[in-house]
Amino acid sequence: MAEAASAAVRQTLLRYLQEEPSHPDIPALVEQLERVQPADLEVQAGQLRGVWELRWSSATQPWLKQAPWLENLQVLDPERGRGMNLLRLKGPLGAVAAISVIAELVVSGRQRVTVTFRRGGWIGPRLGGQRLELLASVKQSFPAWLDITVLDDELRLCRGNAGTVFALLRRLDLEPEALLPAEAGSANE
Repeated sequence: MAEAASAAVRQTLLRYLQEEPSHPDIPALVEQLERVQPADLEVQAGQLRGVWELRWSSATQPWLKQAPWLENLQVLDPERGRGMNLLRLKGPLGAVAAISVIAELVVSGRQRVTVTFRRGGWIGPRLGGQRLELLASVKQSFPAWLDITVLDDELRLCRGNAGTVFALLRRLDLEPEALLPAEAGSANE
């Protein structure tokens, strides 16, 4: 019985995130699902890898909210200790108008991922096999982390160190390698 109720909450939340990402029931559905389907990164860490699109956030900052004209992506490759937040315009201009913050990731508990921001700036299109990048070092003055509260193949719910709640959907059409910039110490840096 509880499993059927959990599945119904999850399906309703997925539908709202896909079709109505400003629906007022989303916060309550997030809390319900966190109680009945808690993530366990000791078992599920591999499911973090991928490209995730922010579909809802409790944040007030515009860059941490979903917008119909913007792709707000999070690219995760925890096995290699890498991640990136990427804001880009939807459509063909997305390849030339992307702002990013690159981070080191460490899975540091059953639900916690420690985040250390390293570089940020503009990431452009690939030309001749090389990606155009204008990235500068970021001086992070505070510890950052995400608690992954729900994780499956389609959905990730998390809470950040500032108390913000995020709901993201996996983007199966995008691969981390296609979006992540050159690794630190490479010729592109």
